[in-house]
Amino acid sequence: MRLCSIASGSSGNCIYVGDDGTHLLIDAGISKKRVEEGLTGLGIKGEELSGILVTHEHIDHIQGLGVLSRKYKIPIYGTRGTIEGIQCTASLGKMPEGLFREVEPDRKLKIGGMEVRPFTISHDARQPSGFRIENGAKKVAVATDLGVYDSYIVDCLTGLDGIVLEANHDIHMLEVGPYPYPLKQRVMGEKGHLSNELSGRLLCDILHDGLKYVILGHLSKENNYAELAYETVKLEITMGDNPYRGEDIPIMVAERDAVSDIITL
Repeated sequence: MRLCSIASGSSGNCIYVGDDGTHLLIDAGISKKRVEEGLTGLGIKGEELSGILVTHEHIDHIQGLGVLSRKYKIPIYGTRGTIEGIQCTASLGKMPEGLFREVEPDRKLKIGGMEVRPFTISHDARQPSGFRIENGAKKVAVATDLGVYDSYIVDCLTGLDGIVLEANHDIHMLEVGPYPYPLKQRVMGEKGHLSNELSGRLLCDILHDGLKYVILGHLSKENNYAELAYETVKLEITMGDNPYRGEDIPIMVAERDAVSDIITL
């Protein structure tokens, strides 16, 4: 199985998960051109995509969805609330209804050779979800845009080989930064985004010897930067109630405007 961030951040998100037989995107929040360029680097053509899993309907997750799915007739998977939100987004253009495939949280589905488990996340969208994806041998998950986590989220992320996990903001940078007060409250709220500290603490709860790769994603342009997210998460792991140190786990930070290294599991 391969895992790669084509783009990740508050300005656009698109993650690739696939193997030799099945190719999936999680979100398409950047232009079709950028998605295609990212896929080309992976040696994949648009028409080879098996589906696009959409976490929620915010524009930084669906910006390129309309034109991409129409061009290649790619099925779109999302919860009922997410699909309704997509259909209400006029900027995407008219979406062929036959491409939508409704999914239910915690109900597994098969896409090609992949088994996908959507799971509920806490975010200010209609019915947002993360995704856990398995191909029989390996297990990965994408968990971004979650304001809080609990034992349910920990259960959904247990036993993984790789993960894309949100590390959106540094709390101090957010508190003293340029955002208006209501937006700061939204970002820090239970339906907002995970801070670097909370990302590290969540990792402490799911670490095991088989977790080989962690990609920190969805970093805020205004309230975070890669080195700070990386060091904060490492410190939380080292200081946490677990047998690991930060340097024990391969951690990389996804860039907003560049394709990450390809992780092969």
